[in-house]
Amino acid sequence: MPRKVRNPKIDSRSARSQLKVRREPYWTRISKGNFLGYRKGPGTWIGRHRDERGQQHYLSSIGSADDALEVADPKERDINILKKWDILTFDQAQVVVSEWFQNKSAGIEDIKELDPLTVKEAIDEYLDDYKTRSGKSLSPIEYNINAHILPKLGDIAVKELTRKQINTWRNQIVNTPARLRTREGDEQKYRDIGGDPDTLRKRRATSNKVIGTLKAALNFASQNHDEIESADAWMKVAPFKGADAPRIRYLNDDEALRLVNACAPSFRNIMRAALLTGCRYGELGRLTANSFNLKMANLHISESKTGKERYISLSDEGCLLFSQLVAGKSGDDLILIRADGDPWGRTHQRRPMLDACRNANISPAASFHILRHSYASRLATQGVPMAVIAAQLGNSTRICERHYAHLSPGYVADTVRAAFGSMGIVEPNRTVVPIHGR
Repeated sequence: MPRKVRNPKIDSRSARSQLKVRREPYWTRISKGNFLGYRKGPGTWIGRHRDERGQQHYLSSIGSADDALEVADPKERDINILKKWDILTFDQAQVVVSEWFQNKSAGIEDIKELDPLTVKEAIDEYLDDYKTRSGKSLSPIEYNINAHILPKLGDIAVKELTRKQINTWRNQIVNTPARLRTREGDEQKYRDIGGDPDTLRKRRATSNKVIGTLKAALNFASQNHDEIESADAWMKVAPFKGADAPRIRYLNDDEALRLVNACAPSFRNIMRAALLTGCRYGELGRLTANSFNLKMANLHISESKTGKERYISLSDEGCLLFSQLVAGKSGDDLILIRADGDPWGRTHQRRPMLDACRNANISPAASFHILRHSYASRLATQGVPMAVIAAQLGNSTRICERHYAHLSPGYVADTVRAAFGSMGIVEPNRTVVPIHGR
């Protein structure tokens, strides 16, 4: 038998215990065209052979891996003993699969192709990895997947996807009106698509977002599944240009005051907190008394959308608000709660926000997220540097420049002057004095 190969990912029980459960086996090349695979979960060994015509053949199960096997004396790990239970170590599995490689035609009837990977299976693997890596909520991503990707593409094999197929699906998203919240069991309701150009832009923006999720999942699958030989079907599908241009709305001080005065007391607190901090709704709902530091005049955001913590510097008015809100609360008590004492849930802000906008004569009605934009826009109009605004919001400076730079007096001019400097090609004429006011 040829020299045994090594693979740090699967050649020991401790290494295999760190792997994620997935449909595709973890493969190790034994020799040209011959592979040994380990499938996490049941812990089994699988053989794969590529014949001269390029066709893949699989030995569905060589035996079980020794993942849960405890043997006091390592010398007792004899292949003949372990094979009584079809339990094999990595080295022993190589012995067995190599025998099959040398006599492939004898067992050809026992070899079968694995079912092709579907788009749904690829997305499930991607979401599992994404959640493990980022720790972020999957709710927005899963909503788009369930609404747009799985109904049309979920059952299709990834290797059978075509660019024409994906382009057709992409265009269907654009031409389908946005979904409305619908009671479970009722027929799905949709918005009136109308003829508003901005409505078309929003549908194209949604399409770009969904395509981005699909591409990410399929790229992840192509990196982990040898059966996917080309990514051209989805990589050559271009997003719509100009669809994601910022359409930022914000409230001026008069509108903000009217809105605060027009809402119920419990909702007023979380609204004022948003206007004075720029926090996201979910971040505000998780704040505890320990999050506020009066001496440092800041709030600690321990969990954010980006997965990074940050500290928000508060104005005097912000310190006054949070000093009132934390009075009588212990360290782990939530600062902002509903009138019934329960925490603010994921959608609890929608109806109070609509009611407040109607009472304050704010038309069209503003979403809660507009309060975050209002905070950032107010800083920008006061000349606060973009880097400071980005730090307060927990965003990148690039995103803040995209949304708020046009509001900052002199920001563009100051940035250009500082960056461009002098080329030394024009000498001042000290004999000419400009006449101002003409």
